[in-house]
Amino acid sequence: MHISTARFGTEDIPVVSANTVVVGTGAAGYCAADRLAQFGQPDIVMVTDRIRAGASRNAGSDKQTYYKLTLSGTEPDSVRAMAETLFSGGAMDGDNAVVEAALSARCFYHLVEAGVPFPSNAVGEFIGYKTDHDPRQRATSVGPFTSRSMVERLEDRVRTRGTPVLDSCRIIDLVTDEGRVVGLLCLRTDVRAQRADDEEGPETNRTDTPRPGIAANAELPDTGSRFLLLRCTNIVYASGGPAGMYADSVYPHGQWGANGAALRAGVHGKNLTEWQFGLASIKPRWNVSGTYMQAIPRFVSTASDGSDVREFLHEALPDYGDQLTRIFLKGYQWPFDVRKARDGSSLIDLLVHRETVLRGRRVFLDFRTNPMARPFDPQRLDAEARDYLDRAGVLGLHEALGRESTPIQRLQHMNRPAYDFYLNRNPGVDLETDLLEIAVCVQHNNGGLAVDAWWHSNLEGFFPVGEAAGSHGIYRPGGAALNSGQVGATRAAQFIAAQRRGEPPRDEAGFADTAAGVVDAAQRLLVDATTRAGAAPDTTDAMLRSCTRLMSDRAAFVRNPDGVRAARDQVRRWLSDYDAAVVADPASRRSVNRLFLIRDILASQYVYLEAMLDYLDHGGRSRGAVLYTDPGGHLPRPPDGSDIDLPEDYRHLLDAGRLDSVVQETWWDGHGAPDFAWRPVRPMPPSADMFENTWREFRVDGNVRPV
Repeated sequence: MHISTARFGTEDIPVVSANTVVVGTGAAGYCAADRLAQFGQPDIVMVTDRIRAGASRNAGSDKQTYYKLTLSGTEPDSVRAMAETLFSGGAMDGDNAVVEAALSARCFYHLVEAGVPFPSNAVGEFIGYKTDHDPRQRATSVGPFTSRSMVERLEDRVRTRGTPVLDSCRIIDLVTDEGRVVGLLCLRTDVRAQRADDEEGPETNRTDTPRPGIAANAELPDTGSRFLLLRCTNIVYASGGPAGMYADSVYPHGQWGANGAALRAGVHGKNLTEWQFGLASIKPRWNVSGTYMQAIPRFVSTASDGSDVREFLHEALPDYGDQLTRIFLKGYQWPFDVRKARDGSSLIDLLVHRETVLRGRRVFLDFRTNPMARPFDPQRLDAEARDYLDRAGVLGLHEALGRESTPIQRLQHMNRPAYDFYLNRNPGVDLETDLLEIAVCVQHNNGGLAVDAWWHSNLEGFFPVGEAAGSHGIYRPGGAALNSGQVGATRAAQFIAAQRRGEPPRDEAGFADTAAGVVDAAQRLLVDATTRAGAAPDTTDAMLRSCTRLMSDRAAFVRNPDGVRAARDQVRRWLSDYDAAVVADPASRRSVNRLFLIRDILASQYVYLEAMLDYLDHGGRSRGAVLYTDPGGHLPRPPDGSDIDLPEDYRHLLDAGRLDSVVQETWWDGHGAPDFAWRPVRPMPPSADMFENTWREFRVDGNVRPV
């Protein structure tokens, strides 16, 4: 790493030069940094908006899953079998599927050697279990914070190597030159505010004890500039998914993403329409999957002020046994799946959506009282649910309590740590006495920035990894994202270390000339927005609330085409007026930070909304985790086929695999409308060649070549 300064107008901006910049300090980012050094390319610097924030460090679930090749028992498995499972999710490129399968064991053992305590038996087998969308027992876990353990152990390795990490840096724009990336412009959010009482507040749900930092910000020259430039040959973009797009979100506070900067620079997007949504508590943010649903709590809603408490599931699910079974199944079937919306457990997600979005009410889980305020009767459950609860000891508990068990008693019996989790969070919730507020929240972007089999984008030198990369299809096995992040980081590091070890392509003077355009635009936005603060109040907080609420109401897991179109039009207006209308308080680091954050969110929202409309124009229907309203479709029905009173927004037709064999790609230059193309998925590469041929080619270049 080399540090200098460059003059832009009247401002001296620090410039950090390195072969590779790794953006993000989550599991994928730290893996990339560790692998780059391991593969012989130590000239790297990491940059992040908050070391302690992000989904990898702060998100999890009842039993957070890591997906990999089967490594125990007698059940047969192979790289190709795992790749077929990934590929069968639809709209996934075959080369990515094979690579994720082929490197899964290597990346898993890398984590084991780093100290992640994945469980093994007495003879050393790493035992697995079956996860959703998976025919074998490939899943494993270290508990609710699997990804946090990954981050912390990989961070230890990076810290030991002495890799510099620049904290408090908001991504503003990529610096590009003739189809290649040459740098990055950041906002330094650690530059002190003029008002000491307006420091940026905590942005995470962190429950771990802060660990010693590895930030190198103190090495930067104190020029007084709020900006920082990074000059490089490569960028590994582990910025996470574009979590800031939605208001109803289970992403942790502080996870925003930075896809907008990449899209503005012309990086292609892929499968942007494909997300995962599921039931989650909102204070604190956490998935209410697994045991939380298997304990079968009562669902209630209230007016916005907490009054008028009433149960609502029975309006559409009047049959007692059917309702309880669907609640139980949400534990297994946590993400919303439109295929289960008509007569399965995902109808519950729609009923929660009706209460919150369409009726403007608040929804809570009540673990104190049984559904329908009736004594719990396990005999009314279907056989799958009843057998599970019997094996978990719940039916025995129920009998021991005189057939008067409550959801909280069942939860504490099956999984006491799940109860303790909420009790010990900030804010704490005691499920014995308190209601738990929930919503259907965005959880993961299966699409993202387009990559090849080395996680290299169309922009030379730019490698999206982790959730920023659109490597998944419509469906994916639970835990596949954690494997994909490690595999993508490893592949990008391999390619960089083998093929892209050179100095940055522009010398310092040439780089300053190339960066002048993005720097000038950022300076003007900052000066204009803060100058307006003398005559108008700050608009950043209100703007952030408005744009994220719009997406959750109009373009989340229920998408009425008219609503999506209206949202697109509104975001386009906000984006076109943004530079001339936004007002930011120059004395507030929070306000200045959000000035650039909101612009990035709006850019992502605009392209993603256009992608949704293009999907509909291409004949797309409901699939994956999204219901697209279709007047010619069908409304959900209970098993007996009777009519229930549901909004017309829920009328839909299933895509039924019509577009599984193609991928939607998009590109944008930051102006006008984005362009779209639909291409066939890349097929799975041929099976492995004979050993001698592979060995001969490997001796030439390690087989680091296009797939």
